[in-house]
Amino acid sequence: MSTAIVWLRHDLRVADNPLFSALGGATALACVYVLDAHELRQWAPEQAASRCGPARLRFLWQSLMALRGELLKRGSDLLVRIGDPAAAIAELALRLDVDRVLVRDEPGVEERAQIERLAQSLAQRCRLQSVESGMLFERRQLPFTLDAVPTSFSAFRRRLERDWQVADPRPAPVTLPMWPDGAPRGLPPLDQVCPRAAAWRPSAAASLALEGGEEAAHARLDHYLWGSNAVATYKETRNGLLGADFSTRFSVWLAHGCLSARQVHAEVRAWEAEHGANASSYWVIFELLWRDYFHWVAWQEGAGLYGGATLSTPETSLVAWCKGNTGVPFIDAAMRELGATGWLSNRARQNVASFLVKDLGGDWRLGAAWFEHCLIDYDASSNWGNWRYIAGSGRDPRQDRYFNVLKQARHYDPQGHYVTHWLPALQALPQGAARHQPWQAAPDRFAAPLVEPSSWREWRIPALSGSEPVEPDE
Repeated sequence: MSTAIVWLRHDLRVADNPLFSALGGATALACVYVLDAHELRQWAPEQAASRCGPARLRFLWQSLMALRGELLKRGSDLLVRIGDPAAAIAELALRLDVDRVLVRDEPGVEERAQIERLAQSLAQRCRLQSVESGMLFERRQLPFTLDAVPTSFSAFRRRLERDWQVADPRPAPVTLPMWPDGAPRGLPPLDQVCPRAAAWRPSAAASLALEGGEEAAHARLDHYLWGSNAVATYKETRNGLLGADFSTRFSVWLAHGCLSARQVHAEVRAWEAEHGANASSYWVIFELLWRDYFHWVAWQEGAGLYGGATLSTPETSLVAWCKGNTGVPFIDAAMRELGATGWLSNRARQNVASFLVKDLGGDWRLGAAWFEHCLIDYDASSNWGNWRYIAGSGRDPRQDRYFNVLKQARHYDPQGHYVTHWLPALQALPQGAARHQPWQAAPDRFAAPLVEPSSWREWRIPALSGSEPVEPDE
């Protein structure tokens, strides 16, 4: 008998999962996921918040249950534990006398530290094998070493596109080795792990219900490309704020590994073969490249990705930002959407991040920590990389990268439909700029925002005389 453990982390799928392709001659297999207990401890800016918030934890549990179903179909099963991942895997490896432990190779410093500790625990007793998974490219395909990852995405993209070779995704295994005799299996109910996550439901105002699991991921991929044909206009719609299909939403399944970048790439190429390539289909792949770029930057940066210093105590203004109580409708609507749904459009993410850092003078690391708590599609490399990018301390640093939120609001939400969707009280104001500046439009009913930067001057509307209510939107 040759027994292996597949230690699953951000790779909760059976198709195009190299961990299952690397089993070799294993005759028994235990598939294990360990939720790090630190994820449930208080850490984020608001004191009651954990690193993994209820929206992400609920989605994770859906994904784990769906994965267990797929594994059972193939003669295997799943074990889910909560605790110290390295210690839990080491204990199980010794208990089952395994020959190999396979795990996805990830750039996060915590994940790398866990692998190092596990290697020390196992010593010479069994083999620990790290496998690359989930990205468009493997390390051997890069035209540069990790120490020489370009300092800008544009340079990275140009180098990769010179010799564009994305491997085809692997099919799902038909069968898997049997479950080891005597090995525990199953996962605890979510209400025992985190009652708040078990009870959490997205707001009825959410434009799309996000469900975890491999089947749900492929249903979304199929709908976006073949059902709605929304991919044909993605470049024009990607800066939208309301609706189900202005964005792909693939990020939620990519972050948990229910879907791989190569699967998305292959399906887009298949769509292009039938419908013809255009700027929009290319832009979907373009953003997969951004994801790859942040992944490789995280490998190079190590702990430096996270800012390298102890987080400061949250200020009152940051808590107001977290809760969507800044008095700026474009910001508050976005932050309330984030808290109520676990998701936020890319355009809104850029604006709320810039507002926190550049207008409120907040610590970008605290903003990144709050996103880690809230986002269903939290991915360490992309989240912290994007926050550093906005703050001007990351790759392609520009200290003057600034989003004027009044200007952005007028451009991307000209009638104020987005802000009234999440802040219904604004329906009492006329459509247009008034809904983005209620303290000007109706000063007797709406308080001034926390800040009014001088950069807003040319976008301010004059104070309206009186503030008579108007008919709400149809």
